[in-house]
Amino acid sequence: MKQGSIEIAVKNMVCNRCIKVVKEELVKNNINFNHVDLGAIYFNQNISGTEKEKLKSILEKEGFELVEDKEAVIVKNIKAVIIQLIHFGKEKPEHQNFSGFISSEIGMEYTQLSKLFSEIEGNTIEHYIIEQRIERAKELIVYNELTLSQISYQLNYSSPQHLSKQFKQITGLTPSAFKSIRTRKKLDTI
Repeated sequence: MKQGSIEIAVKNMVCNRCIKVVKEELVKNNINFNHVDLGAIYFNQNISGTEKEKLKSILEKEGFELVEDKEAVIVKNIKAVIIQLIHFGKEKPEHQNFSGFISSEIGMEYTQLSKLFSEIEGNTIEHYIIEQRIERAKELIVYNELTLSQISYQLNYSSPQHLSKQFKQITGLTPSAFKSIRTRKKLDTI
């Protein structure tokens, strides 16, 4: 959260295009905001119930929704940290694993985060990370600029074989078969 700002969490806002759409809608509807980031809108002050209902309606029209449950906000924040790491190149210390990094970014013990995530999502954080890594691999394969070895290195896989094995487990296809059909899920559907 930005210093001195009020955060309102938004579900399904997982890419830069989403941020752009939300900003445009806020401006078009004369809603004063401070900043829009992945999964959140920041305001300088609390917004009224009427303004919140208007915001909710605007967001729903664009396929987003307000997250008002505190536990759901934590899960949204976990997802945002993972997406920033995998899709947008946020750096984590080399010596730190995903669980330690997520815990330090969210400010809670990983065991609590993991339990909460599984309860709300019906999926583990680890599996969500794998799904996001595979989606990023699909994107890089479609771009056709890197070899599978380069992609596996970029996504911190121990080897191209490890990436290929997980890729096939998640998609049902080998990376080369996928490359020939080039399909991807939208980030907000994962």
